Amino acid sequence: MLKGIAASSGVVVGKIYKLEHPSFEIKRVNAEPETQLKKFDEALEKTRDDILRIQKAAVGRLSDEELAIFDAHLMVANDPEFLDQVKGIINSEKVNAEFAVDQVASTFIGMFEAMDDAYFKERAADIKDVTYRVKCHILGVVIPDLSLINEECIIVAKDLTPSDTAQLNKEYAKGFATEIGGRTSHSAIMARSLEIPAVVGCSGIMDACKHGDVIAMDAISGMIIVNPTADEIDDYQMKASVFMKAKEGLKVMKDVPSITLDNHKVELVGNIGTPEDAKGVLDNGGEGVGLYRTEFLYMNATELPSEDAQFEAYKAVLEVMKGKPVVVRTLDIGGDKKLPYLPIPEEMNPFLGYRAIRLCLDRTDIFRTQIRALLRASAFGHLCIMFPMIATINEFKEAKAIVMDEKNNLLNEGVKVSDDFEVGMMVEIPAAAVLADQFAKIADFFSIGTNDLIQYSMAADRMSEPVSYLYQPLNPSLLRLIKMTIDGAHKEGKWCGMCGEMAGDELAVPILLGLGLDEFSMSATSILGARKMVRELKKADMTLLANKALNMNTAEEVEELVKKALK
Repeated sequence: MLKGIAASSGVVVGKIYKLEHPSFEIKRVNAEPETQLKKFDEALEKTRDDILRIQKAAVGRLSDEELAIFDAHLMVANDPEFLDQVKGIINSEKVNAEFAVDQVASTFIGMFEAMDDAYFKERAADIKDVTYRVKCHILGVVIPDLSLINEECIIVAKDLTPSDTAQLNKEYAKGFATEIGGRTSHSAIMARSLEIPAVVGCSGIMDACKHGDVIAMDAISGMIIVNPTADEIDDYQMKASVFMKAKEGLKVMKDVPSITLDNHKVELVGNIGTPEDAKGVLDNGGEGVGLYRTEFLYMNATELPSEDAQFEAYKAVLEVMKGKPVVVRTLDIGGDKKLPYLPIPEEMNPFLGYRAIRLCLDRTDIFRTQIRALLRASAFGHLCIMFPMIATINEFKEAKAIVMDEKNNLLNEGVKVSDDFEVGMMVEIPAAAVLADQFAKIADFFSIGTNDLIQYSMAADRMSEPVSYLYQPLNPSLLRLIKMTIDGAHKEGKWCGMCGEMAGDELAVPILLGLGLDEFSMSATSILGARKMVRELKKADMTLLANKALNMNTAEEVEELVKKALK
């Protein structure tokens, strides 16, 4: 029996298809540049053809959001910075092409993997996928083709690349389990789109099984049994039947309001990273976008994106959402999230350093460009501008003053700007939570970023395994900070949302409802389940529950309290 991370819900029993990608050692070899440059160009061309073929074959099976992943892969394969660096090494060091690709890829992958934000950390998988394919083509190594699978199975692999996952035919691939990966990886996102059960981060699974073994997988709890007994198979098949009935029942939740049994209304909205993600929010009954991470516009570019390029991206989301609120987080880059074209000084602790609003208030040229693009887009929907990493009143005032200054500039230029856009802030620093009642006098709204609020409150890097036990969303100390923030907003008649992972946690939703949270922003695929829960609860009961939780000592006590209440 093995335990992993449930990445795409479901329960399935089946035979194992053990996927083992070809491995090879890259050695530095002196070589004549002209021959190696030709090898590199030919491998790149084959890689581009592969990406287009896989994308075309996936049309109709994957959503626009997932298909757009391959546009990102083509950008990697065509990235002038990547191409120039590889060719530069081949020419200057007179080495073999695969070595040059490996060197440059390692630099880019390392940059993304070092990031604190799990969403961006996982983007290293895109670069690995594309550059692995390039190296295979240079070396003449055959890449496994999962589209050729023609019998029902469960894929077991060290990892699945986005290309691998896109080739899966759900008629035959009934699920997958991998040794590494997280809920925000592209393979996990695609699995949820394909509605294929998936468990990731399941350490030891490759050693525990062989091709043709039977596996029972519970992708709700993350539990896996290799070669289960007859009784265990019966148990898992029963779980599968219960899951499918419950899943079918969620479909009726798409167009109903998020309202409790005692008529308290909340908003259930989605987190997105690209304009293409917005459709997925609507498809899952989302009532708006609670967090649009704009970093991708910068990280998928080789230079700072222009005002017009940003305007088109923001406008696209606002138009798709058709008047529903769209909360756009301004540039959250710097420190741990670096751009190759934007030099930032090295710091001892980048998570607490020169990043987000701190960088933007220093580099107002970058900030003003983004603000102008946002304000131009505001004419096409309900825009909410949100500043990240706000610690002091003066920071917020300075950032908001730039917004109002650029609004006046645009109006003087004859450019239309909405009269009712909102300007708010993320509450992710404890100092801001404690002073929420004062911030609420000048901010239009709050959105609580629990991922950072937890790690800053507990003084524990959430990416550090030895202190991961301190990542406690239900710790009473954190709940008190959340209550301070919500109460501070409501005191001034402002609304308060949450855009961290906690907003979609089924054990946290009842407490947050009781604390008075107005807006819950989560992964699009979590919305229907959260709505079903909200509609089965009474706000008055949850208020009593939350008050009890605030006076407990530990996260474990709060968890038990919620579990008993839900029974």
